[in-house]
Amino acid sequence: MTSPFFTKNKQTILYGIMLAGLLFLLKWLELRFLIVGHAMEVYAGAIAVFFTVLGIWLALKLARPKAQATVIEKTVYAHPTAAFTSNQREVDRLKLSRRELEVLQLMAEGLSNQEISARLFVSLNTIKTHTSNLFEKMEVKRRTQAVELGKRLCIIH
Repeated sequence: MTSPFFTKNKQTILYGIMLAGLLFLLKWLELRFLIVGHAMEVYAGAIAVFFTVLGIWLALKLARPKAQATVIEKTVYAHPTAAFTSNQREVDRLKLSRRELEVLQLMAEGLSNQEISARLFVSLNTIKTHTSNLFEKMEVKRRTQAVELGKRLCIIH
């Protein structure tokens, strides 16, 4: 069953389809000759597009932060300062000298090695020696760890 429109306009429809096919063939041939005639420009454009996309991808990849923020909750030990007494048993157990204890107390007050040496009237190298001895005896790696441990053990306030 064919529609009356198709039977009536059969020649016109076929003529239109053939013209569309011919137009498609001509455009395809024109594009083919355009590419062959300008092959170097097409290749250079393709390479430029490739490296542009690669650059954008790398910029997005490298600009993205890698580390995420981590929140660490830590217990802070607070002792009343008026009635502070040093825990002599812990001082003896760690075998801390009086001067090392002084240096640790000044570290807890936030003084730098230079400021500690000026306050105690000793050289900077002496303070560095006391500090390294403290770290070794307390088995810590940083000033903040030493101060935190000293406060937790009640050997400094």
